[in-house]
Amino acid sequence: MKYFIIAGETSGDLHAGNLVQEISKLDENAIFKGVGGDCMQRNNVDLLFGLDRLSFMGFVEVLLHIITIFRNFRAVKKSILTFQPDVVILVDYPGFNLRMAKWCKQKGFKVAYYISPTIWAWHESRVETIKKYVDLMLCVLPFEPIFYEKHQYLKSHFVGHPLLDAIDTYDRKNQSKINLDKKNKCIALLPGSRKQELEQLLPVFTAVAQHFPNEQFVLSGITRLTTMYPVSMPKNMSILYDDMYGILADAKAAVVCSGTATLETALFNIPQVVVYKTAWLNYVIGRCMAKVQFISLPNLIVQRKIVEELIQSDCTTSKCVVELQQLLQHSNTKQYDVMMEKIGEKGASKNAANLIYSLVA
Repeated sequence: MKYFIIAGETSGDLHAGNLVQEISKLDENAIFKGVGGDCMQRNNVDLLFGLDRLSFMGFVEVLLHIITIFRNFRAVKKSILTFQPDVVILVDYPGFNLRMAKWCKQKGFKVAYYISPTIWAWHESRVETIKKYVDLMLCVLPFEPIFYEKHQYLKSHFVGHPLLDAIDTYDRKNQSKINLDKKNKCIALLPGSRKQELEQLLPVFTAVAQHFPNEQFVLSGITRLTTMYPVSMPKNMSILYDDMYGILADAKAAVVCSGTATLETALFNIPQVVVYKTAWLNYVIGRCMAKVQFISLPNLIVQRKIVEELIQSDCTTSKCVVELQQLLQHSNTKQYDVMMEKIGEKGASKNAANLIYSLVA
């Protein structure tokens, strides 16, 4: 059978790649085409184009790149019509993918959505779009199917969180490489995977490193964004490309851009401070629409603050320094225990693949 997959950011590409592996075990004649990144390409997905054409976040950035976004829609629609897939699999990235879900369903294609949009946090009205145009919703947080049931949508399933599989695989492959000497471990700097995030956070991260001359900082970089990173950095700061898990495995603390990386850091049992900064208009609109108190996944999952969040005006060098000092002096990660109980067991990619295959087989 034929599968068209759309992932719009780095984390989605990782999960889509693992999903493709599992579908291929069920369907030996599977053919994959789509939009994504290196992980999908390594798993034999024929890419229409890469993540660099999709990584826009925030109201201001979307407006500035609206022509490119419309071109992307047209290109993807044309490719789907030519490919004629048995199912279109949408991975997270709701701004683009929910619009694509509507078009696909109207054209008669089956639609599966892997990793539910966080509509329970904001933009709850999107649930009506999902009810009309999504044949199968695969949730990675245990409370999400309950949310959908409340809205009379009964096609959602909790499959577990795919990061558990990704990190377990990494641990097993790299067990001997992990530095067990806590005194020599680094401080991880995870600035996100979008250009806008790097522009806002890299100056703060560089300044923070200068306040800790006796600590070693490692910045997680992405090859496709090489030109965004500073040419000169403090002597105690280095950059490692395309190996965030390697950095976390060797870290004793982390400063993390809000997003999937906050959960990944927690799953590595690393104490962290979460930061985020965006254009002023994005922030104002986002705060007006938000229905939750927190933005980081560990806090959202347990529904209380277990990691510190420094957002917008609070995201300053001085406040980051204070929070990081506290983490280094009192690195207690027991607060992650409740989160681990809530996110379930491993096997998300396999569970998702079985449900998608059942939808189209």
